[in-house]
Amino acid sequence: QVQLVESGGGLVQAGGSLTLSCAASGRTVSSWAVGWYRQAPGKDREFVASITRSGTRIYAEDSVKGRFTISRDNAKNTVYLQMNSLLFEDTAIYYCNTQDVWGQGTQVTVSS
Repeated sequence: QVQLVESGGGLVQAGGSLTLSCAASGRTVSSWAVGWYRQAPGKDREFVASITRSGTRIYAEDSVKGRFTISRDNAKNTVYLQMNSLLFEDTAIYYCNTQDVWGQGTQVTVSS
């Protein structure tokens, strides 16, 4: 069974950047679509971005497109989320997901 471990979260000032990592074990990330989601306090979990088996990238419209980039390193079996021009409203716990399996999440806090 696949296991996912997120890392790379932290505290950053508005306008700054972070790169999140989602390391997979038990199955290769290139075999399945992998998505990033986030959940802010008091809000539902929402889709952020995904990358398909073929490498097609899909982003949540308006909220992150143009600022976030999802990528995959098959050799490291890891999916990344590069986040630029961070906003206060990007503050959330970020999770990766594949095949209905979720990681434990990594906290991103953006100070205004």
